[in-house]
Amino acid sequence: MEKEISQAVIRRMPRYYRYLGELLEEGVERISSNDLSHRMMVTASQIRQDLNNFGGFGQQGYGYNVKYLYDEIGKILGLNETHNIIMIGAGNLGQAITNYVKFERFGFIITALFDVKPSLKGQTVRDIPIYMMDELDDYCKKNKVDIAALTLPKEKAEDTAQHLVNLGIRAIWNFAHVDLDLSDKSVVVENVHLSDSLMQLSYNIVKNSK
Repeated sequence: MEKEISQAVIRRMPRYYRYLGELLEEGVERISSNDLSHRMMVTASQIRQDLNNFGGFGQQGYGYNVKYLYDEIGKILGLNETHNIIMIGAGNLGQAITNYVKFERFGFIITALFDVKPSLKGQTVRDIPIYMMDELDDYCKKNKVDIAALTLPKEKAEDTAQHLVNLGIRAIWNFAHVDLDLSDKSVVVENVHLSDSLMQLSYNIVKNSK
């Protein structure tokens, strides 16, 4: 039976990947868990525990080979594969996400946007075409789609997500202001609430000003 990894550990893995990438750019070849802990503001013990969930990767007295660990965490996160994304909603947020080219470095390729606004039909965002929602079914039948990103009003999110599941899409990146709870639990859903981050920031501003 495959070991169950906690969500807290999984949430830290992209941070490890990002910091290791910065170390590579600086020309660092190896690093100890203590030095990595200073950068990440996580204890060395926590780093060792996290990485031991996937096999460890370190050597006593040597530390971690930065390039090797970076590549291995990339594989753990599935970044050695390509993931095709469609954007449901071509408004300001949908277009802003599409314009963020850094996703492609990690293998996330936005292939199409969909909207209901007739004036957007035939337009492109970074040469990526915008289709109408009534073209969605046909597109999904003819193209490989791994992830659907939702940037549409919350009242449309549940029905749209369920329709996407019926079309065979197994992962949803949800920016709508609602936590999706789909009947098919095999579908992976990541709910992203940008306003939550701002509220946490607001709380910390108020706390630090007292």
